[in-house]
Amino acid sequence: MKYKQIKWLILLTPTITIALWEYIRHAFLLPYLSMDMGNILSPVLVFFVTLIFVRHLFSVLERMQEELRSEKTRKAALIEREKLARELHDGIAQSLFLLSVKMNKFGRRNQLEQDADFQKLKQTLKHVHEDTRQAITNLKYVPNEEPFSWTDTIYQYVTELKKHHLMDVELNWGIQESTLSSKEKVELFACVKEAVMNVIKHAKTNQIWIDAKETTHGWICQIKDQGVGFTNEKIPSNNGYGLQIIKDRARDMDWDFSIKKEDNKTIIEIKKESK
Repeated sequence: MKYKQIKWLILLTPTITIALWEYIRHAFLLPYLSMDMGNILSPVLVFFVTLIFVRHLFSVLERMQEELRSEKTRKAALIEREKLARELHDGIAQSLFLLSVKMNKFGRRNQLEQDADFQKLKQTLKHVHEDTRQAITNLKYVPNEEPFSWTDTIYQYVTELKKHHLMDVELNWGIQESTLSSKEKVELFACVKEAVMNVIKHAKTNQIWIDAKETTHGWICQIKDQGVGFTNEKIPSNNGYGLQIIKDRARDMDWDFSIKKEDNKTIIEIKKESK
């Protein structure tokens, strides 16, 4: 039903109701119903018909107006995303590309191609550029209009890892959506992505295990790899920026964070226990 039709129905319903009532009263009910009683029943009948029928029309009208507002908000958000993606592409992404070209020329001119520190600097710049390009892609991606499923997002992320990074990811996800609040879902997903990206950048491996399960008093999530890690005597403290981000997020959410070496695997663990 169109917006204009609903407005006309709201306007005409009381008029049509009283017209039908007067016709029925004078044509069929006049021998059984006095004039005074008919006059009393007229506004009562109009009130009840309006209450039942017009109220439904108002709810439909309000729903249409809400959908219209949501659509305007969604379009405005998409326009802003597109604008931000364009600014990132024209600004930061191109600057990083030019910086990479200049760094390569600088390295060849000064014979730094075999220098370990110079190679680390180039690798860091490459990762920053890749992250920026991925951010631009994410901003240009139109969000799915289907009902949102956070668990499906986890599986979709793993699929993208396998496709774009050629990673062998084994996912065992056992935390129900109802177990987590909206904020916990956002923060936990961010921690998982940061941990995985840390493995991709530094562990020099293409195999990752992501295990998450509910416990008696909460839940536990582990990201494991068998790449170039560390010994228990040399666990990184504050020198890993990615790990520090995870640690800070976990602290803000009152979760337990730990990183350890076990069975030749590096394990990042995030855990929540009800208190």
